[in-house]
Amino acid sequence: MPQTVKGVVARAKGGAVTLEDVVVPDPGPGEAVVQVQACGVCHTDLHYREGGINDEFPFLLGHEAAGVVESIGEGVTDVAVGDFVILNWRAVCGRCRACRRGRPWYCFDTHNAAQPMTLSDGTALSPALGIGAFAEKTLVHTGQCTKVDPAASPATVGLLGCGVMAGLGAAINTGNVGRGDSVAVIGCGGVGNAAIAGARLAGAARIIAVDLDARKLQWAEGLGATHTIDSSAVEDVVTAVQDLTGGFGADVVIDAVGRPETWKQAFYGRDLAGTVVLVGVPTPDMTLELPLIDVFGRGGSLKSRWYGDCLPSRDFPMLVDLYLQGRLDLDAFVTETIGIGDVEAAFDKMHRGEVLRSVVVL
Repeated sequence: MPQTVKGVVARAKGGAVTLEDVVVPDPGPGEAVVQVQACGVCHTDLHYREGGINDEFPFLLGHEAAGVVESIGEGVTDVAVGDFVILNWRAVCGRCRACRRGRPWYCFDTHNAAQPMTLSDGTALSPALGIGAFAEKTLVHTGQCTKVDPAASPATVGLLGCGVMAGLGAAINTGNVGRGDSVAVIGCGGVGNAAIAGARLAGAARIIAVDLDARKLQWAEGLGATHTIDSSAVEDVVTAVQDLTGGFGADVVIDAVGRPETWKQAFYGRDLAGTVVLVGVPTPDMTLELPLIDVFGRGGSLKSRWYGDCLPSRDFPMLVDLYLQGRLDLDAFVTETIGIGDVEAAFDKMHRGEVLRSVVVL
């Protein structure tokens, strides 16, 4: 029988979110209902509210979540009732050309639950990133459920569902940071600081955090940055990075801001044959102009990451194990825990740069 739960809904572009009754149907074939225990407040949810993703209002927000499988649909074998899972928004198909080539983290045909969740009047909701987890329960495809060790804190490991995984993966998977490398990260919010933690985990020898906010740079030092650059206090970020890397530039530079000017800093702030990874999300109107001879002459790799190029079934359990072993401080990303009615206030704190993550605990 369908269930009615409370969920956070964005009804119109730019409007304040509201807490509303949400109808969750029984799971169909390949689907599961998950009792949400915690869900992080991500910039992507704010982009949905502002109409920056698409205009398919109303949205059921929330996607960085962990919880327990409550019920499953017909034919489901990959998860069971009672499993503790992290939700992911890229359920791989196993059939597309990327999956057939053995690169499922690039899956070109990811999928979500087939049935919609609705408002009490029957209006279909668009779940954020196919998840919609600012709700007491949500309906997802079982491929969006990754079983992990239940000893982990839901408020902490749920963040692997998006932002923290994006940053960690940008360093470990996309950037291929290795032992002894030098790494610079431009922009030290939640994703950038996750990239710093990933570089530390990978054994980078020098990790340079770049931001204009002293509080974010302090967070970066706590997560593994060996050096910091206050970009508001230096004449040129590229020169500052070079000064910290023997005059050469960093082996890997990660742009966690996603603006043309920060990407150029990353491009010119890397060593010859170094790697640039774009993880910050640009807006559709942004363009980039660069001398093609510089691209040719500097060599190396220019990459953008999709979800940290992660494979949830591979990466989530491994990272949770590292967290439980004390080798990956995911707790540092949880600035505060809040109630389901406090999401709008959390957006304001995010705007002001006061938090790495606010996490809704249900």
